[in-house]
Amino acid sequence: MLSVKRFLGLCALLQLTQAVTIGPVTNLVIKNAFISPDGDEATSFSGVLAGGIFPGPVITGNKGDRFKINVINQLTNSTMLRATSIHWHGIFQNGTSYADGPTMVTQCPIIPNESFQYDFPVYNQVGTFWYHSHYSTQYCDGLRGAFVVYDPNDPYKSLYDYDDGKLSSYLLTEQFIDLIFIAESTIITLADWYHEPAPLRTQRPVATLINGLGRAVNGTASPLAVINVVQGKKYRFRVIGLSCDPSYNFTIHNHQMTIIEADGESTEQHVVDSMEVWAGQRYSVIVEANQKIDNYWIRADPYPTRGRPGFDGGRNSAILRYRGAPVAEPKTTYVSTKPLHEVNLHARYNAKPPGKPYPGGADVVIPIRHAIFHDPGPRFEVNNVTFTSPSIPIFLQIMNGTYAAEDLFPKGAIYKLPPNKVIELIIYGSGTADGGPGYKAFLLGRP
Repeated sequence: MLSVKRFLGLCALLQLTQAVTIGPVTNLVIKNAFISPDGDEATSFSGVLAGGIFPGPVITGNKGDRFKINVINQLTNSTMLRATSIHWHGIFQNGTSYADGPTMVTQCPIIPNESFQYDFPVYNQVGTFWYHSHYSTQYCDGLRGAFVVYDPNDPYKSLYDYDDGKLSSYLLTEQFIDLIFIAESTIITLADWYHEPAPLRTQRPVATLINGLGRAVNGTASPLAVINVVQGKKYRFRVIGLSCDPSYNFTIHNHQMTIIEADGESTEQHVVDSMEVWAGQRYSVIVEANQKIDNYWIRADPYPTRGRPGFDGGRNSAILRYRGAPVAEPKTTYVSTKPLHEVNLHARYNAKPPGKPYPGGADVVIPIRHAIFHDPGPRFEVNNVTFTSPSIPIFLQIMNGTYAAEDLFPKGAIYKLPPNKVIELIIYGSGTADGGPGYKAFLLGRP
């Protein structure tokens, strides 16, 4: 039987947990706030943050929900980008292109002291997504967070005990009521952190943040994120690449991971012990807490030319802590023997892709060649065209009656696709030493 004091403590803890989980109908305030998630107080950085925290609040809902997210711009720091927009990464936006978020493609940016409500249903999608600023390079300054659509009829639900870390999932006894295991989340975010605002950036990221915490090279031994588990239980961890630039080799020492979802699509079960997580990628993995009670390293080692790899001083790391283990950093070592090869990952449903099973086996084939130039600043080209933001969003140009791709601005950057056809994009590598420039492509549709 819980005492009144312990019960009130539980209620306070519940409120704390719920404070960073919002949706599907909510306000999302974007503002500047000084934070030092890598523990370097001397370089405390005025980030662009959703809800004033990093990562931003987790936005959740269920399959079939209609999301109404009112984004309120309260940005004030003039050394950073002050307009904003939000992209809901992985959500198809079928029939709701206006809510997709890329500035000057589907909308004008939200200027300071104004707001915009993103209103869209999620009828036929479930799984792990994320959201981020889609105004220039702004999301690199911190505007990013997890977005999860739960499936009440998840076909894999019987394979794990915990998903979202709700309090009801744990044994609420007098003995354990004051333990932090009660309020843990099973969402694991991987992100890069900088000490310079994005418009002025000259350096690689100084730290990898796992669930918003990390350590810099030669930095302080600041707190690391702790993922708490109970021996014998199975967890659905949702691993999300919130990165601005690097990819990460992700491992949980001494534990295998059974992949059941990739980028919002259920997959056939596939067992690995490490996986490369690129910017924007998401995986759901089932992990069984089947090792002895102890602390185990969680590692997210960045790609060498885009981050600062290595684990000295606890960098690029978090802690998996079993209930009953001492509050201490792990001493584990691990060598992966079963890495993820993406060609071995298969969709659970609709596994056969459209078109014919050979290159060029589509109705329309579009080659995509991209390149980066420095003249003097970085400039990207796709098929010999550099995208420059038009004065009127492309979506608004279409709504005003301009339908031909050759008449839309920016010239040469827009491709018109026929309806109900299979489209093949051939994306060529750039051959540059750092893996080539990052890029995004947008699909706009109109009925």
